[in-house]
Amino acid sequence: MAIAHSSKEPETEACPLVLPTPTMSHSADNRLYAIVVKRCVDVLVASIALLVLTPLLILVALAVRLDSPGPVFFRQTRIGRHNREFTIFKFRTMVDAGPESFQLLKDDDGQWRHKIRHDPRITRIGRLLRRTSVDELPQFLNIVLGHMSLVGPRPELPQIVQRYEQWQHQRHLVRPGLTGWWQVSGRSDRPMHEHIDLDLYYIEHLSIWLDLKIMLRTVKVVLRGLGAF
Repeated sequence: MAIAHSSKEPETEACPLVLPTPTMSHSADNRLYAIVVKRCVDVLVASIALLVLTPLLILVALAVRLDSPGPVFFRQTRIGRHNREFTIFKFRTMVDAGPESFQLLKDDDGQWRHKIRHDPRITRIGRLLRRTSVDELPQFLNIVLGHMSLVGPRPELPQIVQRYEQWQHQRHLVRPGLTGWWQVSGRSDRPMHEHIDLDLYYIEHLSIWLDLKIMLRTVKVVLRGLGAF
């Protein structure tokens, strides 16, 4: 997909928004993958994952419910492909104290983030779920429903998207992902505003090989708990 920004590979280790028109600049094989094969793979893998992980999901749901009062799942509005809003699903990892529990906070460097290290709102089981990324597993349902893909830019909050410059909206040319370049390049160790170049690089070089590379790196990142909090 043609985008108007740097394509140099980065280092790895409510007013309406006007989006650019998606265009394809890949080979015929990559266009077929981006339009057809990628979606088929998403549905197949996510469906199998939900089936295989059902016992684990039930156990986690019980643990969340017993650890602190409140719902098992956390639902939040995010911005997806073509600027469409959708509801993302996660296991709840914070105390249930209403919308104020999920406001942006300043980290030690003065950067605004929706999560920070040593966040007092996170529950005991929530810390474990975040460290292992198990809290993200319900998003396989988002993938089956067509809101997300296995690999792509992470879906952002509407209030953050409203502050985007025009070129940054190009990250919405594809479905947001369960994992992506940002997740395998430091994850939450990087401030929110520093991952746009990673997303645009992914979109411009979208291919089955890049997706496989990111998924393999994701396994390593999750097992080591890098940037997860």
